[in-house]
Amino acid sequence: MSSRERILGRVRRALADVPPGEDAPVERDYLREHGERTVEETVDLLAENLADYRAVVHRTGAGSLPGVVAELLAARGASTVLVPPGLDAGWLAAAEVTRVPDEAGSTPRELDRVDSVVTACAVAIAETGTIVLDGSPDQGRRRISLVPDHHICVVRVPDQVVASVPQALERLDPARPLTWISGPSATSDIELDRVEGVHGPRTLEVVLVR
Repeated sequence: MSSRERILGRVRRALADVPPGEDAPVERDYLREHGERTVEETVDLLAENLADYRAVVHRTGAGSLPGVVAELLAARGASTVLVPPGLDAGWLAAAEVTRVPDEAGSTPRELDRVDSVVTACAVAIAETGTIVLDGSPDQGRRRISLVPDHHICVVRVPDQVVASVPQALERLDPARPLTWISGPSATSDIELDRVEGVHGPRTLEVVLVR
């Protein structure tokens, strides 16, 4: 008997007492969030966990956002920026950079030559320090947030911030290409030597915007 047959056999046995035409009941009595927090406390927790994952966190108001983005790009020495088609043009209004559009025909080598990418997000999860992208026009294709070495992600506070994963799932469309980001890309070998930038950006900067 193959592993596949064993697994399917266990599934059939688990469903044996379910009447035909009915779905097996799924218990959903787990906690939807851990502890009670105010909006400010939830945002602070997000910032704390993002920083714990070695993301760089910035806070600003909407009016100051273009200046902050320009400063971050200048500090990075970025001269080219990958731009999703639906990104708010005002976010880059103060930046003196060459804007590279997100195009289907761009090769991985071409994307790798871009200095930075700026995107919005779909939702941010405070308890896990996670940013979720869903491929919306202001976020672009999944690969543009994975290939360039520097990613600036703008999170609208508090509208896009939730406390927990269950709350985030309620906002997300499972049919969309979801990318879950908890800090910059990192991996460790058997000796626990951490290497960043192997599977995505080496530097993740998150701008929390009110």
